[in-house]
Amino acid sequence: MDLTFSPQEIAFRDELRGWLAANQPDAAPVDGGEDAQYQWRRDWQRRLYDAGWAAPAWPVEYGGRGASLTESAIYYEEIGRSRSPLAANTLGLLLGGPTLMVWGTDEQKERYLPPILSAEEIWCQGFSEPEAGSDLASLKTRAVKDGEEWVVTGQKVWTSGAQYSKWCMLVARTDGDVPKHKGLTYFLMDMEQDAVQVRPLRQITGEDEFNELFIEEARIPDANVIGGVGNGWKVALTTLMNERAGLGFALQIRLRQLLDDTIAVAAERGLLEDPVYADELAELHTRCESIRLLAWKGLTDVERYGQPGPEGSLVKWLWSDTNQRLTQLAVDIVGPAALTAGTSWSYEFLRARGNTIEGGTTEVLKNIVAERVLGLPRLKVAV
Repeated sequence: MDLTFSPQEIAFRDELRGWLAANQPDAAPVDGGEDAQYQWRRDWQRRLYDAGWAAPAWPVEYGGRGASLTESAIYYEEIGRSRSPLAANTLGLLLGGPTLMVWGTDEQKERYLPPILSAEEIWCQGFSEPEAGSDLASLKTRAVKDGEEWVVTGQKVWTSGAQYSKWCMLVARTDGDVPKHKGLTYFLMDMEQDAVQVRPLRQITGEDEFNELFIEEARIPDANVIGGVGNGWKVALTTLMNERAGLGFALQIRLRQLLDDTIAVAAERGLLEDPVYADELAELHTRCESIRLLAWKGLTDVERYGQPGPEGSLVKWLWSDTNQRLTQLAVDIVGPAALTAGTSWSYEFLRARGNTIEGGTTEVLKNIVAERVLGLPRLKVAV
């Protein structure tokens, strides 16, 4: 793993860094709630798109810059360092688009990729269900063929940004007579139909970031099957691997910034002289560096094997645990402001509670690391 940038990569970084310095996003809206925040991020993505920076890793023929994997990592690090918001259509840019590039037809790519980039059409991910979260293959949402359409009925949960989305990456069961992993199909479902009801889930932060989807005989054209009928598990794995690898760089930068902010407060309060706080902050610093290097290790694997590897699960697991430990420590260092509603510190503390559940629970990620990274035998549960 070589972390030395080439002249081309340095030029890429400097160009992006210069553009971000000259094009800072507008201040985040104070009023208007989550709707205003989301529109702010959508406007920011449009500015990135107009300048050719919405998804530089996408191939040139699809509207990107054809950036190398290293340049893509630099992109997310620089976005994080500038403290710019993530684009509104992050799921489309990081998951939907790359999945279509692998499994979509030429017609599907031509139709759906451009409005992902411009944020004209927002995407969400319809995978998890009330009884099929980490065990995705146990999902019960069913799709039945009816002429040139599929009729879908079921329920999804933890669907980020569903209230703003035009399209949903939906996995449904199309064959109940084969092993559960083989009877799934990956669809692109139009959210703008009466058969799809979105119900927000209010979090302890006060946000409606996640949603439940109630699907009652929604219609999906056969042309919106991605990757072929019965091949949904393989297509979904492509989406999931991109999910755990794509955000690694942005997450580790955000973690580093939060740690730096916490250290600054500790210094102001004279707590760096306290060995208890100093030791804890030093350990968190070590963890941050480990996560950063693991994210770069994942990039090396993509270059070697052509796709993200299971190590992405390790990055997400360590980030979740470290972020929760950091925000807990911030409560002690920052003081009452960290527990005062409406402050950024209280938001970080409360939001971190969900880190070990979202994007794959820590328990499941540990199993993936044990089996697919360390090569340990599968756990056998006695009946």
